[in-house]
Amino acid sequence: MSKLLAAMIASLFAVGASAQNPPGTTSQEQVITNSKPQQRAQAKDDAKPHGMVKKPTGDEAMSAQSDAVATGKSAAAGQSRVEARDERHPNRKPSKQGGTPDMPGAK
Repeated sequence: MSKLLAAMIASLFAVGASAQNPPGTTSQEQVITNSKPQQRAQAKDDAKPHGMVKKPTGDEAMSAQSDAVATGKSAAAGQSRVEARDERHPNRKPSKQGGTPDMPGAK
């Protein structure tokens, strides 16, 4: 009985394995190269000049260092909160947390 059951299970696995599609035959794996949107996209890509790099736009090309954290109204408000907290507790040791080793003012 158990040999018969084992043979039936093995045959079911064999039939299931042989029913699988060979690799590369599913619609997701096949590349569609003859559709109109694909041809338009290829024509658009072919019209672009290849090998040229665009120049950066905006302030990135003009400034040597972009430090958006240390500038602006919110940064000034944060610094004033730090100063007010330090004034309330003058004998408190400064926090060891914060910043990176190359941060200005870090020891």
